[in-house]
Amino acid sequence: MNDHAVLHVKGRILVGPEEVRNELWVVDGRISYDRPVAARDVRTVSGWALPGLVDAHCHVGLGPHGPVGLDVAEQQALTDREAGTLLIRDAGSPSDTRWVDDREDLPKIIRAGRHIARTRRYIRNFAWEIEPEDLVAYVAQEARRGDGWVKLVGDWIDREVGDLAPSWPREAARAAIAEAHRLGARVTAHCFAENSLQDLVEAGIDCVEHATGLTEDLIPLFASRGVAIVPTLVNIATFPKLADGGESKFPRWSAHMRRLHERRYDTVRGAFDAGIPVFVGTDAGGTLPHGLVAAEVAELVTAGIPALDALAATTWRARAWLGRPGLTEGAPADLVVYGQDPRADVRVLADPAHIVLNGRVVR
Repeated sequence: MNDHAVLHVKGRILVGPEEVRNELWVVDGRISYDRPVAARDVRTVSGWALPGLVDAHCHVGLGPHGPVGLDVAEQQALTDREAGTLLIRDAGSPSDTRWVDDREDLPKIIRAGRHIARTRRYIRNFAWEIEPEDLVAYVAQEARRGDGWVKLVGDWIDREVGDLAPSWPREAARAAIAEAHRLGARVTAHCFAENSLQDLVEAGIDCVEHATGLTEDLIPLFASRGVAIVPTLVNIATFPKLADGGESKFPRWSAHMRRLHERRYDTVRGAFDAGIPVFVGTDAGGTLPHGLVAAEVAELVTAGIPALDALAATTWRARAWLGRPGLTEGAPADLVVYGQDPRADVRVLADPAHIVLNGRVVR
């Protein structure tokens, strides 16, 4: 589509969970609900249109052993785009991906800077590895480098105890989160286990990734503080394999990981039922492939979240949470068109008919 072309999307435009329109127009890369005067060179696509999907836990520029080359990072972003993911919250990457911002054919990225972990308590080459006395300084650094988010590693295996353990003392976390907030950034944390959660929430954290350790006694605390979770169920599915691999050396940790996996769906449904905001994230990058957003939405439905709410967790509500527009008048035209109604069956998300990014049909 050339710079002067107009795109006409007709069918069912899912502006919000309850708001449906019959058509929209894309003029100069932006959405309009008014037919342009004397429109020429019009291309029309039909179907059910959603805002570009959101992967709220993704890692562009990260591979199993740390940073990857530009060619690999580009392919990661393209794979996400082809799955309909047009907005990514990059939840920690050692790679500088600012070059993506200059590419109108790649998803938009909201960065959390690089992970901040305790020394020798995370995957090698992924994170800044520091001690608690340096946490405030590193959080400030990443708050300035990121796009309004900072990512902590809240817990990881402690080899001395042979199990998951909190990474940060309570007061260190409180001071660091306060510094991020002072600088206008929100803070999220990787947390698998139970025993890191209360301190982080009471310290003022905004979001928890994975949250497999969320228990019935902690759910009211999360709900009252409005702390969101991004369950990454497609990643949690790997826990049994991880447990098998660590059985001989860390049997206590392995048993713990299996328990967390076994109750994963109950954990997510319990959080949702209590009013905790739940968002879609795949944890792509590292060891997981990109392009899994549809599979994660389906996992939320399997966990018992109603289909429309699971859909909202990767569209309308996710974009509002991240401060990015959906299918609103004048917004950048980032949308995905499907041949069937995704509200009736979220598995439809796995087969986009058309993908429109910055007003251009890229698929």
